[in-house]
Amino acid sequence: MAKVRGVIIVDLERCKGCEVCVGSCPTEVIAMSRDVNHKGYRFAFAAQPDECTGCTNCAIVCPDGVITVYRKKVEV
Repeated sequence: MAKVRGVIIVDLERCKGCEVCVGSCPTEVIAMSRDVNHKGYRFAFAAQPDECTGCTNCAIVCPDGVITVYRKKVEV
């Protein structure tokens, strides 16, 4: 049986750190960095990438469209 895994890619330099994606993630994959980008914003990143299901909630709610989600089937 195949299981779907997801991978999120965040454009770190365009992220404004609104944290909307953090609350939308059902598996708590996304967290905010302690570092800042060149504009001075803390940015989102995949803190627990192995837990991503590829649901795309984060990409849908991102007001700036800086999150891309990829899905792939993994054999269990």
